[in-house]
Amino acid sequence: MSESIKNFCGKGIAVRGNDIDTDRIIPARYMKCVTFSGLGAYAFYDERFDGAGKSKGHSFDDMRWAGHPVLLSNANFGCGSSREHAPQALKDYGIRAIVAESFAEIFAGNCSSLGIPAVTLSAADMKDLQTCVENSPQTEISIDMENMTIQTVGKTWKAAMPETYRQALLDGSWDSTAVLASSMPEIEKTAGSLPYMVL
Repeated sequence: MSESIKNFCGKGIAVRGNDIDTDRIIPARYMKCVTFSGLGAYAFYDERFDGAGKSKGHSFDDMRWAGHPVLLSNANFGCGSSREHAPQALKDYGIRAIVAESFAEIFAGNCSSLGIPAVTLSAADMKDLQTCVENSPQTEISIDMENMTIQTVGKTWKAAMPETYRQALLDGSWDSTAVLASSMPEIEKTAGSLPYMVL
């Protein structure tokens, strides 16, 4: 089994906008890779840089939010293709939790399988949290997966996420490979009973 994720605490970085799709998160031309390692350098690349490689002033390139692991966005985050490269790029960049108004279903599932909580807030609460982080970059955000709340100093918001994803994070079953590996004795026993399997 993988690590149980019941709480997460970290500073936030706001990426405002609705319908931020997977091609904006990681442009397709950077997906020609054997592993996901190194994809973080290209997260939001076309949003961050112009054709000459000059920064456009994206929050990912602002030192006030450098290294902050909680991404804050708006409605329908991660829409578009089902590419796993998008959450993998964010994870490689250093994002460990995402809070948005809503998520594309496949993207949220891919986040869960990487151990990245993808939780939602209402539009009004999301605006409040983003403004709080933009005005005070050192704000610590606490995500309580058991009680489904998000908290900063003096403020608490009610969060939500699909129960199947929440439970997988809580009980440590979010990493399907780790779950499979933990069942190896049972797998070998079953395989040994099959006449067409040679161990």
